[in-house]
Amino acid sequence: MAAPGRPKKLEGKPAALGYRMPAEFEHQHAIWLAWPHNEDTFYGHDNVVDVERIYVQYISALYGGQYVNLLVNSKEMHARAVAKLEQAGIVSSHVKIHEIPTVDVWFRDYGPTFVVNPAARYPVAMIKWIFNAWGNKYESLALDNRIPWDMQAKAIGVPMFEPGIVFEGGSVDVNGQGCVVTTEQCLLNGNRNPGLSRVQVENMLKDHLNVQKILWLKEGIAGDDTDGHVDDIARFTDPTTIACAYEDDSSDENHEPLKENLDLLLRMTDTSGKPFKIVKLPMPGPVYYKDIRVPASYLNFYIGNETVVVPLFSHANDAKAIATLQKLFPARKVVGIECTKLVYGLGTLHCTSQQQPASKR
Repeated sequence: MAAPGRPKKLEGKPAALGYRMPAEFEHQHAIWLAWPHNEDTFYGHDNVVDVERIYVQYISALYGGQYVNLLVNSKEMHARAVAKLEQAGIVSSHVKIHEIPTVDVWFRDYGPTFVVNPAARYPVAMIKWIFNAWGNKYESLALDNRIPWDMQAKAIGVPMFEPGIVFEGGSVDVNGQGCVVTTEQCLLNGNRNPGLSRVQVENMLKDHLNVQKILWLKEGIAGDDTDGHVDDIARFTDPTTIACAYEDDSSDENHEPLKENLDLLLRMTDTSGKPFKIVKLPMPGPVYYKDIRVPASYLNFYIGNETVVVPLFSHANDAKAIATLQKLFPARKVVGIECTKLVYGLGTLHCTSQQQPASKR
């Protein structure tokens, strides 16, 4: 991997050059996170402190199996993060801290998508998308659009594709074998790329992620300000299995849209025409910050090399979600973290992260 230094831009489309986006369950080199600090996002200092504790648990669960890259805003924040990690007994040699300021923690959406081609001169590359804060909803948060450039210049220096397309990592999930699942609510939304038709969006996914089949779902869950990100509703757990959010309570506003998505998934097939195995995960019921419903979902888990980390919400379905996912990941340890204070910011574990794949399978 190239050392930090002069940025290099790659011309052309990743798929045409043999690059692909690996599935999250494939082997990773590292996870990328940004240390929490935005009090507006989490409604006050006390909640930010609670979110810091969640981050320490998150890093503790993952760092033994892969590197952790952590962005901090300043030397003071660097020292604070190190102190909290050391208090938890986390070995610092597997945690690399970079002083790259961020506005907020939602790395999945403003960070790059990593693609790999082991046979290429540069076996790992980044795709730097345009981040417009989920359809221009939050002017201040759109400043995090620059993070991939800062990463390239200051942290890892891998080459970068810049397609000039608005896109967020939480809007897709891939199986590493030619399929991507996404939602019409997000990728066909006029607040992202109004000049692109459905066919053009599909071609964009094929050209940049190196997929051949797009699995279109409809809408996301209540409280989701991202316009239906798929990482709250459907996730690949292996090339042929999809975990799907489902709400049993017919009076809940999530029941009908999630039932529609489930019905669609049950009719979908992979690139060979074979149906997927669909496994339902329960929902944790409505979660509110005061009178604001927030997008709580067990599907927002992160798949690490040795551990799958799952957001919990102090609900009776927490244990069922853990047990179901442990069956889906028998070779990994499934760890739950209470994330109610994190979801006050309208996202949880997967939303805060981005995986950097290993350069070889």
